[in-house]
Amino acid sequence: MLIIPAIDLKDGQCVRLRQGRMDDSTVFSDEPVAMAQRWVNAGCRRLHLVDLNGAFAGEPVNGEVVTDIAAAFPDLPIQIGGGIRDLETIEHYVRAGVSYVIIGTRAVREPEFVGEACRAFPGKVIVGLDAKEGMVATDGWAEVSDVLAVDLARRFEADGVAALVYTDISRDGMMQGVNVSATVAMAEASSIPVIASGGITDMDDILALNEVKAAGICGAITGRAIYEGTLDVAEAQRLCDGVS
Repeated sequence: MLIIPAIDLKDGQCVRLRQGRMDDSTVFSDEPVAMAQRWVNAGCRRLHLVDLNGAFAGEPVNGEVVTDIAAAFPDLPIQIGGGIRDLETIEHYVRAGVSYVIIGTRAVREPEFVGEACRAFPGKVIVGLDAKEGMVATDGWAEVSDVLAVDLARRFEADGVAALVYTDISRDGMMQGVNVSATVAMAEASSIPVIASGGITDMDDILALNEVKAAGICGAITGRAIYEGTLDVAEAQRLCDGVS
């Protein structure tokens, strides 16, 4: 299981939101590339980038910063989400050196687009399923749909999706612990590997996820915990690797 540091981009800065609210953000750095270097130095094997402005705008807003990070670390797998709604945007990011693009809102509204994207960019597409009480949210979590997250996950099983990023919105940025049971339910709903997100606070959460990773959990995204120092990236990755 990979420990994946998150860099959330808002107005060119590294921030963390609470429950996805743009008006409740904490700025951690004005230098996203330097922040990426920090996590690379800690031994991370993948980075999770989010264009928060893009998620609300429906198109990339911090794309230049994403490109800068990809250029600075050409050998590091990077996944990017936020405002990815068409094939042109995916192509731009892939050409920039990004390894995976995360489709969220359009995956909910037009599930067939996921299959189209997977055919055009095989192995490059991740679907982001952000849920509140089990129901999928869209538009930077501003809207909650009437679609069950596990049902939508099954819809993509035959499309060739590389992974699902499953986020429990109620836990995200709140330092209240990861929703292990909901993450396991998502992993068991389909054969697509699941990356856990939302609420990871300390090593207890990593231990809990690592114990159930056989269900199909391949990674854990962590943000506020590593910025506030309640979780150490290197230590967490060693635990997942079985290295004492």
